Amino acid sequence: MSHQTVIVLDFGGQYNQLIARRVRECNVYCEVKPCTTPLAELRAMDPIGIIFTGGPNSVYLDTSPRVDPEIFTWGIPILGICYGCQLIAHTLGGQVTEAQDDSAREYGKTVTCYDTSCKLFKGLPDQGISWMSHGDYMAKVPAGFSLTARSDACPNVAIADESRGFYGVQFHPEVNHTEHGTDMIRNFLYEICGAAGDWTMEDYKCTAIDAIRKKVGSGRVLLALSGGVDSSVVAALLAEAIGRQLTCVFVDHGLMRLNEGDEVEAAFAKWDLHFVRVDAESRFLLKLAGVSEPEHKRKIIGEEFIRVFEEEARKIGAVDFLAQGTIYPDVIESGTGSAAVIKSHHNVGGLPDYVDFKEILEPLRMLFKDEVRQLGRELGLPEYLVSRQPFPGPGLAIRVIGDLTKDKLDTLRLADFVFRDELSQSGEDRCLSQYFAVLTNTRSVGVMGDGRTYDYTLALRAVTTSDFMTADWARIPYDVLDRISTRIVNEVPGINRIVYDITSKPPSTIEWE
Repeated sequence: MSHQTVIVLDFGGQYNQLIARRVRECNVYCEVKPCTTPLAELRAMDPIGIIFTGGPNSVYLDTSPRVDPEIFTWGIPILGICYGCQLIAHTLGGQVTEAQDDSAREYGKTVTCYDTSCKLFKGLPDQGISWMSHGDYMAKVPAGFSLTARSDACPNVAIADESRGFYGVQFHPEVNHTEHGTDMIRNFLYEICGAAGDWTMEDYKCTAIDAIRKKVGSGRVLLALSGGVDSSVVAALLAEAIGRQLTCVFVDHGLMRLNEGDEVEAAFAKWDLHFVRVDAESRFLLKLAGVSEPEHKRKIIGEEFIRVFEEEARKIGAVDFLAQGTIYPDVIESGTGSAAVIKSHHNVGGLPDYVDFKEILEPLRMLFKDEVRQLGRELGLPEYLVSRQPFPGPGLAIRVIGDLTKDKLDTLRLADFVFRDELSQSGEDRCLSQYFAVLTNTRSVGVMGDGRTYDYTLALRAVTTSDFMTADWARIPYDVLDRISTRIVNEVPGINRIVYDITSKPPSTIEWE
């Protein structure tokens, strides 16, 4: 099944992934493409609409990214956001200049008035808060455009040429700070582009399964299964498509949470595939003995994982495909657009040289994380896997501060389980983005019964965030924290003090190490 497509043309803005996510949340498929993409390639995608993103440049500078004016002759609706709005104005005969005084510059939440007769603002209140971020000013609006939104500081917050389907806004409708921003994007998609809303995970599942069967044929596929959301959904999708042509190697390094290894294995019992679980706990702990420095832990765990997987791969022999859990943010962040490379991902670019395979297989490459979770539900994976919160690759090794022992890991496993169990029973977990326990290397005096104790301090961490770039510490009710503390000191030997981390990101990070 082919889907209608909207192109998000990337001019280097920080919210480009978020724009694409908002479009897909409206059940319309979209792809982020660099602004340098040849027009022929864009035209071949047969888009129903194009969105120009924001960006850090000033459009009137010769070094700023541009777009070939031919794109405005295609008869396809275009929405410009921030820099994208100014690019439309600049390209079509308007004038954009540096704001001459502070009043013309707008940053942050701004009261904005909308002309609701404009299709972009149809059905919205005529006033609301928008999120501004521009230091340039449209001194002259192109011929044929009307002003469709204003603020106290700026008369041309939004412009529109409805006869040609061109719209521009100087604020960011994709961020949560803009009231009714998603409604504006939905109006662009449905009222202006005529979207059918044909992008659903059920359709994607069927399409992906068919595509995998055609690509793999009678070949064999090998997957390193970590038990995380991405690798688990890849495994389920491949199992559904090709069954016993798939071999999953699950390296159980003994650094997972309570019962997680068994839960991962149980989740795949319903499929007829080759599932290899490698019990490598003693091997990893031997390598990690006496190591306290977190980066050293990470390096040891990463290298040992490769060694174990390599040994298992040699037993299997040559395969046709190596499957990976690469998802769309990995692809975008690894520098496919004009935005700076945020971080390089191990799943993107470099292929491992320790497995005998012919080709890489990345069936989730075009999905965002929330879409991956939904696909997992469509495939029948249990909710404890699908909704699994972020978990570091080194596992609990970097949630035990200082040197590692099996006793410390078991202590943390049980305390972390109690923390998560109480949050689940209270319903507080539904309000949290990530939460976990950290076993510190601090010991203190306590009293239990009539005896003196000298045991470990456990730190609890819970945050709320929309993007994990910034995060706020979660205000868990005192009565819930009280139950958590009481249960842990009563049920978990070796812990006599509980502290709650109330620092946000920044200045701290979410993980401790």
